[in-house]
Amino acid sequence: MAANKSERLLNLLIMLLVQRHYVSKDRIRAILYPGSSTDAFEKMFERDKEELRSLGVPIEVGSMDAYFDDEPGYRIRPDELALPDIELGADEAAVIGLATRVWEHARLAEATTEAVRKLTALGVPLDVSALDIAQPRLSADEPSFDVFWEATQERTPVEFDYRRSGATAATTRHLQPWGVVRYSGRWYVVGLDTDRHEERVFRLSRVQGEARKTGRPGSYDVPAGTDVRATAVRLAPEPTTGRAVLLVREGSGLALRRDAESIETGVPGPDERTGWDRVVISRGGTGVADEVLGYGPDVYVEEPESLRDAVVQRLRAVVGAVS
Repeated sequence: MAANKSERLLNLLIMLLVQRHYVSKDRIRAILYPGSSTDAFEKMFERDKEELRSLGVPIEVGSMDAYFDDEPGYRIRPDELALPDIELGADEAAVIGLATRVWEHARLAEATTEAVRKLTALGVPLDVSALDIAQPRLSADEPSFDVFWEATQERTPVEFDYRRSGATAATTRHLQPWGVVRYSGRWYVVGLDTDRHEERVFRLSRVQGEARKTGRPGSYDVPAGTDVRATAVRLAPEPTTGRAVLLVREGSGLALRRDAESIETGVPGPDERTGWDRVVISRGGTGVADEVLGYGPDVYVEEPESLRDAVVQRLRAVVGAVS
């Protein structure tokens, strides 16, 4: 499955990166490919090495013994994997800043912890500081992200409950996902809606409950020439622009703070107590209402009034639906 492959690649990257010496193929097999036959291991290991190299990871091959060169070893030198110092203009730095906020993701954290735990248990000397250069940072904290991401890799249909903007109830949707893409600060899944037989785009933050993979992997094909990002831009609602001023409780609203134009700390909150920050973001209007609602009592809208009214309206709709 795609998830196992992704975790295997990450574990191989970590194993070769944190060790100070070359790692033998036998040790790699015992730790990362347990239970595999010799033939299966050789094929998977070669594919995994080539895939990492295709991503720009410099896997170095060298001799395990200074006197004998019959057993090659493998490692990744942190100084070769790290990027050199680069001077960027202001506009280039802004683009890179957005692109490098890639994935503070629980799955990757779990995989990293598991890889380091296995190596430590075997008494392998580790240099975990080398992991700093492999740390990704773009938030993908929607609960359904994993399911849709895996489904796009496996080409497996997905069933999920979805609440459209302004709706008080969710409806069940069936999708053949083609890809997951980030657009205007939101994650979207693009694919074929099999109930309506049309290409559609769904915002992951509006998926209710757990998304469920249905059917068999490889049960459909993505249409040739599909540009997932272009489809999302064409079908997704126009991004709302403007300015919103929010009171955010200290320690909360990390995603809002990352995108903030300015942050004023230690201001009185809606209860006139301190412990709040004033956060100004540049995507105002009703488009940010769902995000504000997700933080519950930790975020309060100061302005614009239209955004505050939208939040209040949705809260009232929820109360009305459950009463």
